[in-house]
Amino acid sequence: MPECGPSGRVQAYARSQFVSANAAAFAGRISLESPLSKPAWFLEELINNKEIFMAITSDWFPASRDEQLAMAKNWAAALAVHGMAWNVPEAETQELAAKTAAADAALAAAKSEATRTPVVSAKCREAFQTLKDKMRDIKKRYFYAPPLTAADIIGLGLKLPDTTHTASAAPTAQTMAETFLVGRHELGLRIVYTAGDPNDKANKGYRIWYAIVPPDGEAPAKPEALTNSFYTQRKKDVMEFEYDDSGKTAYFAIQIENGGKKGPWGPLTSALIP
Repeated sequence: MPECGPSGRVQAYARSQFVSANAAAFAGRISLESPLSKPAWFLEELINNKEIFMAITSDWFPASRDEQLAMAKNWAAALAVHGMAWNVPEAETQELAAKTAAADAALAAAKSEATRTPVVSAKCREAFQTLKDKMRDIKKRYFYAPPLTAADIIGLGLKLPDTTHTASAAPTAQTMAETFLVGRHELGLRIVYTAGDPNDKANKGYRIWYAIVPPDGEAPAKPEALTNSFYTQRKKDVMEFEYDDSGKTAYFAIQIENGGKKGPWGPLTSALIP
């Protein structure tokens, strides 16, 4: 099933951990039923410059619409109960609830074969962008500060700040991109270690280089020939391609990164774009 809204040249998505349906960290204060099945689409943002979307470095916002909506509903329910105690103004709680409801309705319309049109898809994309902006604003202004506790933060589907100091060493391990089918015009990327220690603390993230080559085009001879890239800290990503890219071949190579330091190139792999 298509995403809500058109994609750019290539979309890169960061998958977030699922928000707990019944967050144990709330110690019984909240019980939220949030069925989180694997989503059918993963559109994150419209690309305006023909480059892929760079994965969010904070690594907390879900990639798929279903996961974003589940997190928003979790937050709205939590703030309805604890918002005042957490120093979140009532107006902020109400605005989040309204934007969550609007995104929910927009997604339902975009999913339906009976109602989905380019205009409906554009409205869906706009509703989720507005919701995302509001969630980022609330997180920045009110979360990660007293009176919220570690249990509260985890219950909101967020990660606790990492206070462990890690030496900035250059990565030495190598990885490759193992592809798998996700849906129409989509390829899943699974990062697989081929050499070195997968648990090395220098393995902070992955720079995934790629190129898209038509059937009559010339395949890259080595990883260094790939010029497009995106960064992710997850070992699974999903890329969505333009409809016109179907039948072309996507080539991938990965470098592990630690800050500004890059590890050795991994092997060049390829997959036919569905």
